[in-house]
Amino acid sequence: MRKYIYADEAGNFDFSNGRGASRYFILTTVLFEDHGIETDLLDLRRELVWEGHNLPGAFHATKDRQVIRDRVFDLLKAHEFRIDATILEKRKVFPRVTQEEETFYRYAWFYHMSYVAPRVAKRPDELMVIASSIGTKGKFMNFRYAVQEVTRQTSTAGNIRVDMWQAAVEPCLQVADYCCWAIQRKWERGDYRSYNLIQPKILSEYDLLARESNVYY
Repeated sequence: MRKYIYADEAGNFDFSNGRGASRYFILTTVLFEDHGIETDLLDLRRELVWEGHNLPGAFHATKDRQVIRDRVFDLLKAHEFRIDATILEKRKVFPRVTQEEETFYRYAWFYHMSYVAPRVAKRPDELMVIASSIGTKGKFMNFRYAVQEVTRQTSTAGNIRVDMWQAAVEPCLQVADYCCWAIQRKWERGDYRSYNLIQPKILSEYDLLARESNVYY
């Protein structure tokens, strides 16, 4: 069986207590065995336009108005898929890991996929992993390579394909964005409104450094 994982991240690479720095970096994946949700998302977009809403780009939870988010979350509730999230409190990560963005990114992906990959695809299965595009042109290649290497290290699937796409070209990446946003709102702001709508689909939500008491900034 062919399995599809789509991934998005919330939080930034600012490892400081400065204004605008997120407390957490959150890696979220959604797993699908079919893509029926894509048709429904496109139908929803058309319906929203008929209703008079302006939708110039992809669904994006941070930028979408609440009326749009409500409709998207209603659609997500109607579909079956798996959500996994790994939570990293950035100030608890060893400084040697945070010195380079690519190193930290690989670190987050490794621990996430070490748990998820063996549980969602076995040797007879095929696995495709699509990460949401991140970084400038120069760093993009390093980020994509990190996802490729980590997936091959952690997955026992018989066939593996890995790539990194813009969310605008893949509706399932927009699903990952919405799920990641909802989880981030819970952790960063204590806001459970959207999180509660997807919580039944969350199979793992792991605070990687929960037992770590040292902080580095």
